[in-house]
Amino acid sequence: MQIAMISLGCAKNQVDGELMQGLLCKRGDTLVTELTQADVVIVNTCCFITSAKEESIDAVLQAARLKQGRCKALVVTGCLSQRYAAELMEEIPEIDALVGTGSFTRIGEIIDRAVCGERVTAVDAATYDYADEVERKLTEAHSVYVKVAEGCDNLCSYCVIPLVRGKYRSRPMESIVRECAALVRRGAREINLIAQDTTRYGYDIYGEHRLPELLRELSQVDGIAWLRVLYCYPDGFTSELIETIASLPRVCKYIDIPLQHINPRILSAMNRRGTPAAIRALLNELRARIDDVTIRTTFIVGFPGETEAEFRELRDFVAEGWFDHVGVFKYSREEGTPAEIMPDQVSETVKDLRYRELMTLQQGVSRAKNQRFVGRIVDVLTEESWPQGAGIKGRACKDAPLVDGAVYVRGVTASKGRMIRAHIEEAFEYDLLGVSVSESSQ
Repeated sequence: MQIAMISLGCAKNQVDGELMQGLLCKRGDTLVTELTQADVVIVNTCCFITSAKEESIDAVLQAARLKQGRCKALVVTGCLSQRYAAELMEEIPEIDALVGTGSFTRIGEIIDRAVCGERVTAVDAATYDYADEVERKLTEAHSVYVKVAEGCDNLCSYCVIPLVRGKYRSRPMESIVRECAALVRRGAREINLIAQDTTRYGYDIYGEHRLPELLRELSQVDGIAWLRVLYCYPDGFTSELIETIASLPRVCKYIDIPLQHINPRILSAMNRRGTPAAIRALLNELRARIDDVTIRTTFIVGFPGETEAEFRELRDFVAEGWFDHVGVFKYSREEGTPAEIMPDQVSETVKDLRYRELMTLQQGVSRAKNQRFVGRIVDVLTEESWPQGAGIKGRACKDAPLVDGAVYVRGVTASKGRMIRAHIEEAFEYDLLGVSVSESSQ
């Protein structure tokens, strides 16, 4: 059959989509990008926050219209299926099959049943453990995400992830190393390690945190240019982990550390461990021990009960200039979470104002941080051509894919995934502009 997939949500969901596509290719199906040419359309959904649920529902409804043409089956997978199976089946009759986060390795069998006219609900417990035996159909070959764990045990009061992904489950180190080596053979230059909490890696199966050892093992894999660690929970940083990141040349000096807030009462209400003093001490240590480190974080504004004074405390913290990159989310009231029933819910108008104020403030901080690259030569991973500048658009080690800025390089032609060197001439709020000087040795 010809099968098309619409994949939404986070990088972890993207990996699940790539695994499903790999399974379908293995059994002989053909993947197509043109939806109207598909016998089966899969919508791989997200339900992390309300806007993600709305985007997923819209995508499902649009895909349902394709059943007026060639499409024989509409299959909905991912977190929305896991969380709202009964509601989806009742309210959207065009759906032929639902596949939860613990069931997607059965995607081929489920599609066959749906195409034969059966309406299938395959939503098992969220206990799926990632294995590297399946060759994923990569979204991008040069820059790939690799899961080191599934699920989450942190139980933040606003978050639905434990409800749709289950408890934290680390992958065996050998499986991760095998997968990364295989991905390099397929053209990967950048490996982005992901989990809901990467700093917890290994504790559940080895009895101790093993992220430093994993980084050392992966640094021995020939062909990896950049190793990037994403989603590091702040209280999971050890002296060993900081030293490992600082000392290994292939590990990007890039710390992604979602803090969510700085006010102690709000942190406690969020069920976030740590104190403002401990957070500042960690940030000081990271900047002192890792040369030229880039630090990214995310914050939530408008959490239930957040007062104007507590928001000002967060705003002043951002103004201190700790962060190169900041993402801001407006609190989303998610059913089934403790925060849903908390008193003093903040109005959408106030959330919008606080969101815009924090983002505007951080733009100035980001621009100032980027100025340090002017006059320097940096390695750039090529992502696409840049016709306006007769050059390429890419990323430096300081920029993670999809969420951070870009480097625009004049005067060079290079295919996607090539490493070049660029002399940086200008810096902006998010991006850098430079001119090519040579191909990188990486």
